[in-house]
Amino acid sequence: MSNTLSYPELAALIQARAGVTVDPLHLERPGAQFDEFGVDSLGLLGVVGELENRHGLKVTSGAESAKTPAEFLQLVNTSLLSPKAGA
Repeated sequence: MSNTLSYPELAALIQARAGVTVDPLHLERPGAQFDEFGVDSLGLLGVVGELENRHGLKVTSGAESAKTPAEFLQLVNTSLLSPKAGA
């Protein structure tokens, strides 16, 4: 995995941690929201936990409450690029 999270990687994490299969292209669609895919904050919390374990850092608070994949990626990638941002 690179230093940033991509839509395909997010889709794989959602499947692994939330048990929901989502096409990465659907996640990229402007205006896409997690609730339309059946992904809730508990599922995102699992994704956040996995990312924190993989990277050994705290993801920005509130990422698990993101409403859209774009918002989630922005929050997570800010944390991955600047580890102190999530502290």
